[in-house]
Parts: sequence; structure tokens; C-alpha cells
Amino acid sequence: MVTIAALWLPILLSAVFVFVASSLIHMALPIHKGDYDKMPGEENVLGAMRNEKVGPGEYFFPFACGKDLRSEETTKKFELGPVGFVTVRPNGLPAMGAAMVQWFVYVLVIGVMAAYLTGRTLGAGADYLEVFRVSGTVAFLGYAGAAPSASIWRGAKWSTSLKFVFDGLVYGLLTAGTFGWLWPS
Repeated sequence: MVTIAALWLPILLSAVFVFVASSLIHMALPIHKGDYDKMPGEENVLGAMRNEKVGPGEYFFPFACGKDLRSEETTKKFELGPVGFVTVRPNGLPAMGAAMVQWFVYVLVIGVMAAYLTGRTLGAGADYLEVFRVSGTVAFLGYAGAAPSASIWRGAKWSTSLKFVFDGLVYGLLTAGTFGWLWPS
């Protein structure tokens, strides 16, 4: 068994590698440029949302729950469409600094989880490939495991979800390589 404390360097360094890779993937490469589409009639939609004072939150439309889902009126609304989810963020430019800090903390948490499970599974001096497999699997699941749920439950484009799975694979491989390289002997 290897303790998390003994793995502070691979945790921290893999987090830095993943943070840099994610920045490059999302800012320098064109892979995610087509993930979102512009809303047709955007100004009209935004105007209507402003008039209704729609605040930050998650919205499902047409809204219905419980017995209402089976009513004739609700069925007609769903058939007429559109049907969807909307996430409304607070007004103003996105706070990229705060999001980047949260992302880095998230990356550290995945590194700690990879360290915990790999350290509990393998001992000091474990073979590089064994460390790579265990830590990489944990990291991949942490980064990519939930990506398909956006397509399954929220109707996101499968191409977008699969791109996020690919990102998770890259991040998992970086984590695995770092843990294998810096695993205690």
C-alpha cells in the first residue's frame, strides 16, 4: 500500500499537466468550436426571458411533473415543441478566473482519487504499466464517465459528448503517465 501523502508529487504534477492540456484543447484547438449553436431568434428569446425576469438556474420546458406529464394538455405541448433544457447563468461576462480555479480543484480531486485507489491496489515498486492501468482507469472515469449522460438525459449532441469523452481519455492518459513515472520504488 502507498499512502496519498507519498503521492503528492504525481497528484500535483498530473493536475498541472491536465490543466495545461485542457487549456490547449479548449482554447488552441478547433475541436470544441462547434459544440454549441446559436439560438434562432436569439434577440426575441432573450427579450422574452428578460421580460419574465428569468434568473440563474436550470429550466426544463415545457415544464411538467408527476401526474401532469400524462395530461392531454402536456402531451400537446410536448408534441408542439420545442422541448429542452436551458441553463441560465448570472448576468455579466463569465468569471473565467473562478471557473479555472474550480477546474483546477476538480482536477486535484481526481488526482487524489486516482492516488487513493492506485495506492490501495498496488504497493511501492509496482510495475509502470500496472500503475498506468489503475490510475489511468480511475482518472478516465473521473473525467469522462459522466459525459454521455448529457446526451442520454438532456439531449446534448452525441458528437459533443464524445468529444468530452476524448478529452477525458487524454486527461486520463496524462494522469496515468505521470503516476507511472513518479510511482515510489
